[in-house]
Amino acid sequence: MVAMGRGLMSRLRLCNIDEPSSGLAPLLVDEIFHIIQGLRDQGIALFLIKQNAQQSLEIAGRAYVLGNERVILAGESKQLLQEELIRKAYLGL
Repeated sequence: MVAMGRGLMSRLRLCNIDEPSSGLAPLLVDEIFHIIQGLRDQGIALFLIKQNAQQSLEIAGRAYVLGNERVILAGESKQLLQEELIRKAYLGL
């Protein structure tokens, strides 16, 4: 969280965030994603690496799904949420 705070103070235009909720309590995870949404709404480009596909796709505009070190799906997040592969493999639906 301290690293995120330091980055935000630098008036960044692009933010690379790798597993921002790792090791945090559930209440803090919600707060972190609220902050990430705020950054997105301010026009800051975000490169988010997250294993929680549902949470990531809900806030992202575009997403890339990796498998065996390759991009296996790419597109608009809303579209990827409807993809059968994503629903089965990552969302448990």
